[in-house]
Amino acid sequence: MKAGLRRGGRAVSLLGGPLAAVAVGLILLAPVAGFLLVAISPRAFGQGSSWFSLASFHSALSGTMSQALLNTALTGVGAAVLAAVIGTALALLLGRTKVLGGGVWRLGIWALLLAPSYLEALGWTRLVEPDGVLVQIFGINAGWLRSVVMGPVGVIWVLGSRGVPFAFLAVSGVVAGLGRDFEDAARVHGAGTWSRLRITIGMLAPGLWAALAIVFAEAISDYGVAATLGADARFPLATFSLAAAVTNFPADYPTAAAVGWLLMLLVVFAMLAQRAATRGRSYAVLSGRTRPVSQVPLRGRRSAAALAGLGVFFLLALGVPTLGVVSASMLGQFGALSARSFTLDNYRQVFQQSSLLAPVMLSLRLAVITATVALIGGVLVARFLARSGGKGRGKAAGVLDLLMLGAVALPSIVLGAGYIFTYNLPLMNTLGIHLYGTLTLLTIGLLAGALPAASRLLVGSFSQLQDSMLAAARVHGAGTARAWSTTVLPLVSRGLLWTWLLTFADRFLELPLASMLYPPGQQPLSVGVTKLIVNYDFGVGTASLVVACAGILLVIGLGLALFRLLAPAGWHRLEQR
Repeated sequence: MKAGLRRGGRAVSLLGGPLAAVAVGLILLAPVAGFLLVAISPRAFGQGSSWFSLASFHSALSGTMSQALLNTALTGVGAAVLAAVIGTALALLLGRTKVLGGGVWRLGIWALLLAPSYLEALGWTRLVEPDGVLVQIFGINAGWLRSVVMGPVGVIWVLGSRGVPFAFLAVSGVVAGLGRDFEDAARVHGAGTWSRLRITIGMLAPGLWAALAIVFAEAISDYGVAATLGADARFPLATFSLAAAVTNFPADYPTAAAVGWLLMLLVVFAMLAQRAATRGRSYAVLSGRTRPVSQVPLRGRRSAAALAGLGVFFLLALGVPTLGVVSASMLGQFGALSARSFTLDNYRQVFQQSSLLAPVMLSLRLAVITATVALIGGVLVARFLARSGGKGRGKAAGVLDLLMLGAVALPSIVLGAGYIFTYNLPLMNTLGIHLYGTLTLLTIGLLAGALPAASRLLVGSFSQLQDSMLAAARVHGAGTARAWSTTVLPLVSRGLLWTWLLTFADRFLELPLASMLYPPGQQPLSVGVTKLIVNYDFGVGTASLVVACAGILLVIGLGLALFRLLAPAGWHRLEQR
């Protein structure tokens, strides 16, 4: 029987290894590789007369394109620094102190993570515009606030606050395992509060640099802010310029590909900076004798200051944009300068008009399909990577892991442009592949964007599992399905649930891939909302967005409730250990 188990394991490894690497490469990177190559060899793809040329990079580094790239780099740095500072402060505050409402603040961080960037951008835009919420409801024409929001400061704030959850997660993991020994030693030698804080921040350097790199990559790759706040403020960003080069007529694929190269180069620079900053230094501060950190209760002025800081941040990051979106969705025709213009007519139109409800249902269907398929694929990839770790790591596992890491760092706008370019080539028609302009291509694109993140989320859970558990179950007569359901599934069930929920929420309101790949007459919700806003139908557009966000919260709540009700009691006990 043991020999049979070994043969079965080898068969699964052969099936899940090279084939998975090839499949991921073909689905994820082959279309993008062809798109990027057109920047260097336009003639090879019928986009010019030169077999080798760098003219597209000259175009990308001149005129408005160069300004967009410069704006992107500067706002990326500003957003990364802002998010790292706020995220580190939140990680220290919530991880080392007992602050009133700690669970509520953590829930706010998750809300920021789930909310699309263009939601916050639209909220601020509708709040401060000349005919926006401040004017119509409160009669306040805050020109100074409008000039701040509709410019680089507003873009940096939205991108930075959007990146705070990533920074918080990167730093909080280090804070959770950080002992008290060094701080106690500093206190014994007379160090004050700020000196001890400086020591603590020094030990947090790996998490800090990871936060800077992650938020910078997320900020420069963001399309939602570039297409809403950046476009309204006439503050060009690289992702919006790239999309315009692809979707305009005639399309300028070589220049768009050059911009894609430069965006990825900026991400590489950020990763190299992170590596250089931490290389050659030891951050091994934990040992078997390290004492765990006990949370210190905050009282008096410290508690008031902490609550004030938390309140101000979440008010500006979540409260104000939510007020802008919800208020705009309940206003009638813009121009009525009284609170009596509040109405639910916009919501009635969303639910009563099939043309408005159809994008919601389409996005719901696409999100369910892609989240489910990405979860299945993520389990297979994570299981293979976890089993192939250590000294026996095979070449297929190394290639697959590299492909997944590269796909995670790949901007969605570049992925969408690659799909448009590749599946619109005459070669595809010759081969009988007619995916361009179909819902199938949009589904594949959404799946390609979701699979890498899902697999990375699950690798940690599957890395903790030992094959001996499955082998023991099989030895005692359990079949493959029963062995997995009784040994593996209880241990990874909550991770599987959260991976599906996060993927669903992300794909439901995904904008860059949806805006580039949707077929005519079948626009997803995110595209429908942006089109309504562009056509000055602000009430219905924001009402559609509110309905979508409420739907996401309902699905998450329903998923967690069903897990609590239907999952066996033993699964919950395992999760609590």
